[in-house]
Amino acid sequence: MARLRYVNPDLGDTETLGPLVERIREQRSGKLLELYRMLLHSPPVADGWLHLGTAVRYQAALDGRSRELAICRVGQLNGARYEWDHHVPLARREGVSEEQLEALSDWPSSVHFDARQRALLAYADAMTRDVAVPDEIFDPLTEHFDEREVVELTATIA
Repeated sequence: MARLRYVNPDLGDTETLGPLVERIREQRSGKLLELYRMLLHSPPVADGWLHLGTAVRYQAALDGRSRELAICRVGQLNGARYEWDHHVPLARREGVSEEQLEALSDWPSSVHFDARQRALLAYADAMTRDVAVPDEIFDPLTEHFDEREVVELTATIA
């Protein structure tokens, strides 16, 4: 349930919001998701979020399966139902299995994740729960992801 009202761009300052709303729709398959309707309370934040989201989702070297697995785990850890509901279908499309989605809350003891995914999930857990990531979690990550992918994964988790 939203704590702030959603912006209706048709009723607002169309001179300011119009071009931004059009850019959002162009880059998001013609849709104006509730996320953006909320962010439009601050056009600079909405614009920055659009740029970051586009970079992470469409311009990154990090594969979509890893990206969506990380996003789903962060959503799960934070109890962010909106994030989970919107990203589970994307995760499935990117190749995350039903077994992995079902086992995500207990990934350390699950047989459904390979070493690369385990390194990613440990990193997502550490970043989300503790912010400071210890070497024993970061070092295995760099065995599976190059520097660019680590930066992109960090931005995705953050």
